[in-house]
Amino acid sequence: MPDPTGKDEFLYPTGRFYGDFSPEKLLFDANLQEFSHRVTIICALENGGKIPPIEAYKQIKLLWKQLKVSKNNLLTDDEDEL
Repeated sequence: MPDPTGKDEFLYPTGRFYGDFSPEKLLFDANLQEFSHRVTIICALENGGKIPPIEAYKQIKLLWKQLKVSKNNLLTDDEDEL
């Protein structure tokens, strides 16, 4: 079991899930948090000059498409107002 005060918790923080619980909503929330974390890293790399802006854009666009697929697979139309 990972140490909650360890480096993994520091590097990959997760927020609590609020709202009406369902396994699908919980999984989408986890996917959304992962998207946010990865976008933050990509932006930091671009701002630090480690990757060019167009590469950062392409990576974020790919992550966005993956998140949309996740949303479409996990949530129904009446749950779209999250």
